[in-house]
Amino acid sequence: MTLRERVRAGQSTRGTFLNLGSAGAAEVCALAGFDWLLVDLEHGAGGEDGLVAQLLAGAARGVPVFARAESSERIRVGHVLDLGAQGVMFPRLDTPDQVREALAHLWYPPQGDRGIAGYNRARQFGGDERDNASVNESLLGIVQIETAPALQNVREIASIPGVDVLFVGPSDLSMALGIPGQFDHPTLLAAFDDVIAAARDCGIAAGILAVTPERVGALASRGFSFIGVGSDASLLRLAAKVAAQN
Repeated sequence: MTLRERVRAGQSTRGTFLNLGSAGAAEVCALAGFDWLLVDLEHGAGGEDGLVAQLLAGAARGVPVFARAESSERIRVGHVLDLGAQGVMFPRLDTPDQVREALAHLWYPPQGDRGIAGYNRARQFGGDERDNASVNESLLGIVQIETAPALQNVREIASIPGVDVLFVGPSDLSMALGIPGQFDHPTLLAAFDDVIAAARDCGIAAGILAVTPERVGALASRGFSFIGVGSDASLLRLAAKVAAQN
């Protein structure tokens, strides 16, 4: 079963964000046992030029690697897909129309508007025998819910074909709700429940970033199944801090 099939089936998965732009760090995280890795091109230290090395590190250990695109522009989404990312996380989408437009960039025509090129890394440099529809079907679409308008529109966003995961950005969402960093505030927890309910009603996954490993259990119990556990950088910092204090 592929990761996308596991996600669609409602299975629980754990991953981490790759913020260091390091293939070595990516391989360490893959070896740690995560189900998926996500290269952060929005906030991370690396850019698209370092994406392939991290994709190769994940592939070497059999762990799927996605990318959070710098933006939802067609050219940015298409480039990370052509390099071989197995799905895309879209940040800062507020409306259903924005989500539909962004998701179209995942797919080849007639389903979407991804540029057709069969000679890139994702298509085995011309050796990929899959048809375009099969490629479209293989890609994971992750839409972030991190603004007040996105939260207001969450049920309609969840119903859009191609949305596999609604992914809460807790820091941005708490800021948008006027309670920055208060991750246990009742208003934020109610927002979490709205996202989880919308995802459940539409048969997709609810995801979230657990800013520390200690928060994973409570978030999973609440109903999140696609959970990012910190990042390569934050996990390294935590381990280093413990080591330095011993």
